[in-house]
Amino acid sequence: MKLRKVTAASATVFALALTATACGSSDSGDSGDGGGKKITVGIKYDQPGIGLKKPDGSFSGFDVDVATYVAKELGYAAKDIEFKETPSADRENALQRGDVDFIAASYSITDERKAKVDFAGPYLLAHQDLLVRADEKGISEGADLNGKKLCSVTGSTSAQNVQKEIAPKAQLQNVSTYSECLDGLASGAVDALTTDDSILAGYAAQDQYKGKFKLAGLKLSNENYGIGVKKGDTAMVDKINKALEKMESDGSWEKAVEANFGPANYKNEPAPKIGEIVK
Repeated sequence: MKLRKVTAASATVFALALTATACGSSDSGDSGDGGGKKITVGIKYDQPGIGLKKPDGSFSGFDVDVATYVAKELGYAAKDIEFKETPSADRENALQRGDVDFIAASYSITDERKAKVDFAGPYLLAHQDLLVRADEKGISEGADLNGKKLCSVTGSTSAQNVQKEIAPKAQLQNVSTYSECLDGLASGAVDALTTDDSILAGYAAQDQYKGKFKLAGLKLSNENYGIGVKKGDTAMVDKINKALEKMESDGSWEKAVEANFGPANYKNEPAPKIGEIVK
């Protein structure tokens, strides 16, 4: 009799737990807009013209436009996109941890990175260049960086290219964001900033920097921007590639280029073909 009482009590508790769980699930499904369907996209927060978080909390830039278009093709409205900051040094980890669904953050496709993540694209061909002060006379080619103070961000392929190929004796200073490099360049603490010409053009076009800096105009490397996804997610890669092809064919890609780079007179390359990497 005692055993039957315990069993009955347990059954009662179990039934109550099921009821509570069912009620909780129902409440969750009814909350939020669009049934709670969201997507998290990694972008940069401090790259004008590429990915920028503005004071009002909104986002702008070419990568933002590309990511928004792709997300729409995947079935997500703009209001269902959560943009998450992904610094250069943390992009692979963010994908591996599952912090983001995909990354569009001036993410150059390299063999080293392809060992850790998969890429869709490329969707933009940029080139490594230098940003220097407008009155700079001593830097006209990559080798001139030897002995100069050069700034870039931790994890950037541009910094690695300088150390290995261009100016091994450059005094490289790695910082967390390009904004820190801009401050150093403006104050004279560093002599040049290196990264992709698309990013540098965005900075040079900002109102507070107009007339202060100039692009050196060097094509020190080819940077094929791709959209990073978690390693092994080939289905996502295929879907994003189809979205990128549609963006180019319907004219949206060209409109995004003009809207984000036009004010800086950036001479962009034509839209690259999906899967073709320019070495």
